[in-house]
Amino acid sequence: MNNLDLVSASSAGELSQQLAEVVAAALRAALNEQGKASLVVSGGSTPMPFFKSLSTQQLDWKNVVVTLADERWVPYEHDDSNERLVAEHLLQNEAAAASFCSLYDGAAETPEAGALTVSKRIGRELPLPITVLILGMGTDGHTASLFPDTDGLEQAMDLDNPATVQIMHPAASPHARITLTRRALLDSTHRFLHVTGSAKKTLIDSIDTEASKKLPIAAFLDQPPIAVYWSP
Repeated sequence: MNNLDLVSASSAGELSQQLAEVVAAALRAALNEQGKASLVVSGGSTPMPFFKSLSTQQLDWKNVVVTLADERWVPYEHDDSNERLVAEHLLQNEAAAASFCSLYDGAAETPEAGALTVSKRIGRELPLPITVLILGMGTDGHTASLFPDTDGLEQAMDLDNPATVQIMHPAASPHARITLTRRALLDSTHRFLHVTGSAKKTLIDSIDTEASKKLPIAAFLDQPPIAVYWSP
């Protein structure tokens, strides 16, 4: 995949501003054409400067629906909630007018039971195809909550699987997770991978090797169009 569309910047702040401007332009175009748009983002520390930059972009946020590529199965008040992270860093300033589609169902007895409610909610609230998808990546090659060597990964990655979401139980995680499936994530018009650090750049550079081709992120990098935004 040496022909990847790679955009780099000297700092995370500069990269975040560049990505925010590109994403805002894509959302504006969709709003002008369709009157509505959807934005799927990832959690973690990497996108926080991007969230802040994007939140100040001028566009018709009231017609934008935001959701997450994945979420830990914890309530909003929990410190590990990605929904809370998005609320505190993205749904501010201009972007405070956007709607949010939650991936958590506090009334469900189990994550598996709640997944059905979440799937219906996405179908009801999220404009499809997804206008903009922003993925992250771990140094183990996972993206969203599609972790290598995790039970259910093959099903979640299967493009013939009609499910929108799937519950995952990564061995290293103290919480169950809910993730959009690969098919659901690829039902998107503009796709970006936002990463920082030398270790992740090394992984992306080696994605054509036999070992790396088996990693979940490889199944997204080989599905254009996708642009990689990277900074040290």
